[in-house]
Amino acid sequence: MRSEYNFSKSKPNPYARKLKQPVTIWLDESTVRYFKQLAQELDMPYQSLINLYLRDCASSGRSLSLKWRPKSGRAA
Repeated sequence: MRSEYNFSKSKPNPYARKLKQPVTIWLDESTVRYFKQLAQELDMPYQSLINLYLRDCASSGRSLSLKWRPKSGRAA
């Protein structure tokens, strides 16, 4: 391994922005607290843990069994 590396001619990864997409999501305080506590036990960022959980749900095709009834008078 070199003692120093020269990154003066390096370029940003052109695919980096496509790897993750920033989103705004509103979560219950208890949900955030749960993931923060679990992430602390695992020594990882809680956002990464939430992403891993959601990715697992999506890849396994997991779905909820619930019935959603939008509040009346709200636009869909």
